[in-house]
Amino acid sequence: MEVVDVLVLVCTFAFLLILGVPIAYSIGLATLATMLVSMGALPAVTTQAQRIATGLDSFALLAIPFFILAGQIMNRGGMARRLIDFARSLLGLLPGGLAHINILASMLFGAISGSAVAAASAVGGIMSPQMEKDGYNRDFAAAVNITAATTGLIIPPSNILIVYSLASGGVSIAALFLAGYLPGILVGLSLMVVAGVIALRRGYTPTSKGAGIPQILWRFLDALPSLSLLIVVMGGIVAGVFTATEAAAIAVLYALVLAFIYREISPRDLPGILVESSTTTAVVLLLIGTSVGMSWIMAYVNIPQSLTEALVSLTDSHILVLLLINVILLCVGTFMDITPAVLIFTPIFLPIATAMGLDPIHFGIIMVLNLCIGLCTPPVGSILFVGVGVAKTSIASVTRPLLPLFIAMILSLLVVTYVPGLSLWLPDFFLQ
Repeated sequence: MEVVDVLVLVCTFAFLLILGVPIAYSIGLATLATMLVSMGALPAVTTQAQRIATGLDSFALLAIPFFILAGQIMNRGGMARRLIDFARSLLGLLPGGLAHINILASMLFGAISGSAVAAASAVGGIMSPQMEKDGYNRDFAAAVNITAATTGLIIPPSNILIVYSLASGGVSIAALFLAGYLPGILVGLSLMVVAGVIALRRGYTPTSKGAGIPQILWRFLDALPSLSLLIVVMGGIVAGVFTATEAAAIAVLYALVLAFIYREISPRDLPGILVESSTTTAVVLLLIGTSVGMSWIMAYVNIPQSLTEALVSLTDSHILVLLLINVILLCVGTFMDITPAVLIFTPIFLPIATAMGLDPIHFGIIMVLNLCIGLCTPPVGSILFVGVGVAKTSIASVTRPLLPLFIAMILSLLVVTYVPGLSLWLPDFFLQ
């Protein structure tokens, strides 16, 4: 490992972030600076361009813009409201019922749309005012919405699991999707337990009467077309009827037809939805391209190999090595968005994990769940900013209510880390 190259990469990247340069440009410029030092001017510019182009030349990545578009359509297509009504019919009688409804609705909507930001915006936009109206503390309501939205990145379909598949060298997307179900449900249930305890302590009693069987059935039937998207997408992928990319295109068509049937979207809304989806896609793909370049230069100067040797030399305990990796990723997640973090740190930590006998599928779920916590923390937590904006509160105010929910997520992370069967049982059962 060349010390000078490492110092140039780390210091340039940190300096640009401190200046407030967008992270995609920070990654690209830090990579270019390191290439200039190690390779010279002309090879550096050529190699940077090649790495970005090569990084985006992947059929699997076509799924990302389709899932983003599907999420945008679902966000405006009335699906969130129907899922919330269904969740309300199931959980309305519990202490802190609206908090549980928020969490379950976020799990369902995030799973259908594949977007945590869409879940935080759509579900939070409906639930936050309702929770405040019924006497819930505004900051607590925002904290519940922020943390619950992350389940949409673990429960499939999930764009970030597709990104991990790319970064890991081709781990099965279908297997990753199946692996995300039980850990995602575990996180949701953990958040419900904490929210229930807080609700009991603060006296957040149910404000609505319990729904009878006919009402639950009616709400289920109303939400069934939206829930069926999960069956269509995941069923088709697992059965081998279509790939994840083709499933994403089907999700767009299905969501669009459903939105027109619900009469929540008109043809006049489509240009705005397409522009917004294109903007989001451009940001994500630029992050992917520049991050692939940074991953390449790190491999070029032997950073992954050196870090692997350093970590393994510290201890022979697999438990401690995994704990160290988790701590590092938790720190990384506080200042780096999840997409570049997965692309940059997967080539570093995956060889360590596989050397210890971890399945790449299991490690992918560990990494994504870990970095989801960072999305709820300052200074770059995208879900934190969306949740705070929707609830009309501030980051400082919502930090304290977030702490017990963070603890629940970290405990879930530890369970997922040290109980491989939680991630691997469904892939082994359906894909063996």
